[in-house]
Amino acid sequence: MPKIKLMTDSASDISYEYEKKYDIKVMNFKLAVGDRSYVSREDFDNEGFYKILQDYDGIPVHSQITAFEYTEEFEKYYADGYTDVINVTINANGSATFSNAQLAAEQFFDEHPEAKGKFNIYNIDSANYTGAYGYPVIQAAVKISKGASPEEVVDFINDWISKTVIYFAPYTLKYAKKSGRIPSAAAFVGEVLGLRPIMRICEGEIKTADKVRGDKAIVPKIEELTAEEIIPQTPYSIVYGNDRSVADEMAKAMTRKLGYPPEEFFQIGAVIAINAGPKVTGVIFKSRKRS
Repeated sequence: MPKIKLMTDSASDISYEYEKKYDIKVMNFKLAVGDRSYVSREDFDNEGFYKILQDYDGIPVHSQITAFEYTEEFEKYYADGYTDVINVTINANGSATFSNAQLAAEQFFDEHPEAKGKFNIYNIDSANYTGAYGYPVIQAAVKISKGASPEEVVDFINDWISKTVIYFAPYTLKYAKKSGRIPSAAAFVGEVLGLRPIMRICEGEIKTADKVRGDKAIVPKIEELTAEEIIPQTPYSIVYGNDRSVADEMAKAMTRKLGYPPEEFFQIGAVIAINAGPKVTGVIFKSRKRS
């Protein structure tokens, strides 16, 4: 009988409760805030990081998870008798973390040729952020707890990833401007005019799907765009930052529009907040479209 270890990283934004309940290994990103270094989810929770972000005038930066860190984990699970490791990472277009996991797997089998055929490592690029891969990781954990095979779990995760879309909007362009995600001039004009970009994240790419004027227009526009694209009757999740009220507003709008409530709520952590800002809202869902 296979013994499966499920891994992800802290940008998946799964809760501490799910991490503990299903024994999911979460690899935590390291962050630098000025001359101070932190480990996400260990040195602070989300609320603690929002306070750091509010008090810091610059933009914190996060480092990739290294091949050495992954190699340590693979060595440990092999020694502990696991037969399969399934590791789902942050979008490879935004971080070298996935390629480091791949390198670590190659190095592991170079050093342990006897493990081939007995110990399997599945590294999966989520091609997305936050609950877009946090959700299938949680569902994969449920499947593992019910006896699903490694192949079934990997196929399930890949299917979700291939169809998942986020519509996502920040309530300020300050952080996207500072991080370089939006040019300074465009961010300045956008703030002056009260414009809010609605971002569509899918298959590794972040694109501006639309723009609205004013904060009050954000939720109706995301509601409209999601309803046009979601596969009917499939689960969806709400993503939010430091303001739970916008998550509740988004959930109420989507429930009214679709006729059923969200399955999960994902509060963004440090890795996403440093680029988007602490106040955001969005919907994560399975799309009928591929791009």
